[in-house]
Amino acid sequence: MVALKVEADAKKKRQKRHMRNAVLLTVGAVGLIAVAAIAPNAVRLLETTGINARLRYQTKTVLGRLKQDGEIEFVERDGKSYARLTKKGRRTLALHREKLRLQEPRRKRWDKRYRLIIFDVPEKRKRVRERIRREFQEAGFLRIQDSAWIYPHDCEAFIALLKAELHIGRDVLYVVIESIEGDARIRKHFNLPPK
Repeated sequence: MVALKVEADAKKKRQKRHMRNAVLLTVGAVGLIAVAAIAPNAVRLLETTGINARLRYQTKTVLGRLKQDGEIEFVERDGKSYARLTKKGRRTLALHREKLRLQEPRRKRWDKRYRLIIFDVPEKRKRVRERIRREFQEAGFLRIQDSAWIYPHDCEAFIALLKAELHIGRDVLYVVIESIEGDARIRKHFNLPPK
């Protein structure tokens, strides 16, 4: 039964993240949107991604969290409440869009270079370290050691946005390399042509 609870908790966290991203995308796409219009649009966006969003009231909770996190702000116009992205919200949205771009199936040719991302975040910022790992995993990177991840295509924009979002500029190194010893496992993982 414990395993079922773990899976349920993980699913709930994923759904919250998806709802949060859908609301950010909805507000970001329009620029300034009436709060009453956000719920149906966000739910519609979630449905297109295959996520079951049965509870529309969840959007209101997400709006509150986004405001609390400083990613959206509410403005009053003609007696109606509107939501718009803040500077922080635009950065978060840019990071999310870049991650979605990395998750797309690769259509361009591989340039035979790997992108190695190495990070060293102090123990006192453990939550940041965990977020970095989650972001890399969701974007499709391969973990080759504890704090070393690899990706076969240009992902510099994603790394720059992630560094800005988490305030970790010097803690993360982005390296472009042409050869890795014993890279058969990496090539297989990313469906790259063999040597």
